[in-house]
Amino acid sequence: MEKISVIIPCRNEEKYIANCLNSIIKNDYPKDFIEVFVVDGLSNDSTRDIVEGFSKKYSFIFLLINENKTAPYAMNLGIEKSTGEYIIRLDAHGEIPNNYFSTLIEWGKKLNADNTGAVWITDVINKTPKSLSIVKVLSNKFGVGNSLFRIGIDSIKEVDTVPFGCYKKSVFRKIGLYNERLERNQDIELNKRLKKNGGHIFLLPHLFSTYYARESFSGIAKNNFQTGFWNMLTVYYTKTFSSLSLRHFIPLMFCLSIIVPLILMIWYLPAGLISAAILLIYFTVLLSTGIRIKETSTPLHLVLCAFIVLHFSYGFGSALGLFRIDILFGKTYR
Repeated sequence: MEKISVIIPCRNEEKYIANCLNSIIKNDYPKDFIEVFVVDGLSNDSTRDIVEGFSKKYSFIFLLINENKTAPYAMNLGIEKSTGEYIIRLDAHGEIPNNYFSTLIEWGKKLNADNTGAVWITDVINKTPKSLSIVKVLSNKFGVGNSLFRIGIDSIKEVDTVPFGCYKKSVFRKIGLYNERLERNQDIELNKRLKKNGGHIFLLPHLFSTYYARESFSGIAKNNFQTGFWNMLTVYYTKTFSSLSLRHFIPLMFCLSIIVPLILMIWYLPAGLISAAILLIYFTVLLSTGIRIKETSTPLHLVLCAFIVLHFSYGFGSALGLFRIDILFGKTYR
């Protein structure tokens, strides 16, 4: 049986890390063939104390300290320490089913895959009308585009990226480690690089992992603003748009289609009609989608707010990243 190395980058995850580790402990994969590295980025809450408690009780769980704090450094540190034939990247915000490891390994072999992943079920710990509205939006195509691991598939499909993937360790010898300049998008950049080098990534429709989303509009706004911002930095650092997918740039194009005509109104007043028309179309589609997916537990006004927060925070984050002076003049950003 193949040994697997599970790597969990984390920082200030006291609310989630215990559930994540418990889901690993309950897994059906033989524990003699598992090593788990929780790589902590200098948490200032009780995350490290919780992990240390698990490591004292379970010999296959290890705590590593990531002085650089960010996820790609954490992943590379874990990979360098690993002794498994497969590397599985998990998230402190996530939980996995009992058969997760064994199913990924089994299908990875059948498909001769370089990376195999499962459909991502978005959930929240505290179920309120607002948080459940966020779950609806983050699982809807109008909210997240053609991100197949979020919206689900009916059959096994070769894709450009998967969450919580199971990589052959030989992948990292072939294409290199995670790009340590990327505080966001490091997973998709790695997977895009893998595809460019002839690798194959498969998404399984019958296996599901759970990801616990942020439960407030402010949390969603902050997270997606930063993600949008880092889309531009990812292009800058990798020197290619192909490090991401087209869906990552749709919110930017949407926001620019509103902003640019408004600016042009300074010289040509009717240009503002373009912005008005785009907003009218957007809110028509928004209302139609919201009516279709709302439930008793997710009032329409909260669903609509969640969509708006998601789209505009992501788009304006990308717009700010696009116009940063330090990018235009070739300086770096941390």
